[in-house]
Amino acid sequence: MEAFRAGKLSPLEALDACIAAIERSPLNATSHTDFDRARDAARNADISLPFGGVPFGVKELERVEGWPYTEASTIFADRISEYDQTSIVRLRGTGAVLAAQTTASEFGGINCTSTALHGTTRNPWDLSRTPGGSSGGSAAAVAGGLLPIATGSDGGGSIRIPASFSGLFGLKATYGRIPKGPRAGIEPLTSVLGCLSRSVRDTARFFDTCNGFDPRDPLSLPAVGNWEGRLGTHDLRGSTVAILPDLGTARVRVEVADLVAGAAGALASAAGMKVKEVTSALPPLRGEWAMAGQVGFLADLGDAYPARIGELSAEMRLGLDAARDRFNLERAAAIEEYRRRLNEAMADLFDSVDFIMASTNPDVGFAAEGPPPSTIPGADLIHEIGFSRAIMNNAALTAPSNLNGSPAVSIPAGVIDGLPVGLQVLASHHSEPLLLDVALVAERELAWPKIAPGSPLSV
Repeated sequence: MEAFRAGKLSPLEALDACIAAIERSPLNATSHTDFDRARDAARNADISLPFGGVPFGVKELERVEGWPYTEASTIFADRISEYDQTSIVRLRGTGAVLAAQTTASEFGGINCTSTALHGTTRNPWDLSRTPGGSSGGSAAAVAGGLLPIATGSDGGGSIRIPASFSGLFGLKATYGRIPKGPRAGIEPLTSVLGCLSRSVRDTARFFDTCNGFDPRDPLSLPAVGNWEGRLGTHDLRGSTVAILPDLGTARVRVEVADLVAGAAGALASAAGMKVKEVTSALPPLRGEWAMAGQVGFLADLGDAYPARIGELSAEMRLGLDAARDRFNLERAAAIEEYRRRLNEAMADLFDSVDFIMASTNPDVGFAAEGPPPSTIPGADLIHEIGFSRAIMNNAALTAPSNLNGSPAVSIPAGVIDGLPVGLQVLASHHSEPLLLDVALVAERELAWPKIAPGSPLSV
């Protein structure tokens, strides 16, 4: 924005640089482009607006009028959105130039981005690895220097996981911060909207302009503001933090845990925090978490169920079949009991400390085509873990914040095997401004890559 307002760069020049980067990119980060309309928007951009003239990517699980709305599934390959969802209406109001749709995992179901509809999206740090999921295309596009910022959503880690795998900043906000309507899904009360960016300031600005209650999402929160303007104004000195790389429940690669612990200690020292010894009593993540999401998934399938479920990926069929065979009143009660236990355990942790620092992922990015690994190099074998157990371990660090509805961020913490590692910071509900300031300290004090090595020049 400063370059636009100083006359050093025009919105059209910035967009054309993005288009050139996308067209020559091997990352497969976009599933649809709208360059002609984007160029018109760039030519007429009002650069006085918060994102006036800035090229944006939009995750393909979000509705943009006239764009495909496939949910990354062959079942809906020909579906076109008839309207903008509320967050996109607000984003347009900031002057953002909507340039491209970014790839996602099918229905946002797993934490890598490889689908029958669009193929495999690749990590700009290493093309053989995944940028994560479900917001994998957004992460790859931003970390790869194709776009300066892109939207994302997080129902079990789908902003933070790709941010970690791709060396970016990602905020998962308090549940309801940005409205999801019209026709907002309700179950299972875990998914939130947000963005993937290279800087704390960009993310703060995004939330400043897109948050606030909307009647078509009855669980959305009242508007808050000036997060960007208040960056760096909160006194973190004397606040307390627990450093728990495995969050007490996950199996984390030893080298990752050591790097995260070191980065967390350095960040706590730089921010003037007091480190406290705390024992986590979080209940281990169980299959009920994934099963609860099948209710909304079935609603999304609509008339395609049950006749077309054979077209779903193996991962999505696995979850749907398990729920169809085992979901009943007793299972629903077990899900409710689990969430009550988790909420109490999270509240106990935040009664003890202001922040928790953990790893974002158990390991660095795995194979681009997936699936999530069932073993962790450098750690003990997870005995006979099975695919579903592997998914649970890969979400065990991020999903608790979704189930609890509380905010968390993933911050670039360093590199192992040439691949980024994320430091996750968790806090209690409505603490996003404090988390942004913690991340701001990290941005200034820790090594923070802006784009992956060898990627096109940042725009």
